[in-house]
Amino acid sequence: MVREGSAPNFCPPVEEGIVFTFADENDDLVNLEFLGLVLIGEARYGFFFPVTEDAPATSSGEVVVLEVTDLDEEGQPDSFELVDDEAIAATAWEAFKEATKDLYDFE
Repeated sequence: MVREGSAPNFCPPVEEGIVFTFADENDDLVNLEFLGLVLIGEARYGFFFPVTEDAPATSSGEVVVLEVTDLDEEGQPDSFELVDDEAIAATAWEAFKEATKDLYDFE
């Protein structure tokens, strides 16, 4: 089943449980489940859940906010960067929570 967000600024994953592998600042590989993308003005922010043996895809926990820094030729996100600015991350997080309030339970 694919979840659908009702907010016009939200792009949900094409299916639940999609996991991408990223290299962190130390070039260590990290698996992140894609939860969706929020558009704020011209910026795009992706929301991801770190996937481990103890926290598999579709479970819950801390969410990572990454900004889309490049698009491919089809206009799809091609590269991401960790959002360092706490104010921007908080704004993006609030937009994500509002857009997905019918999909996810937030504590």
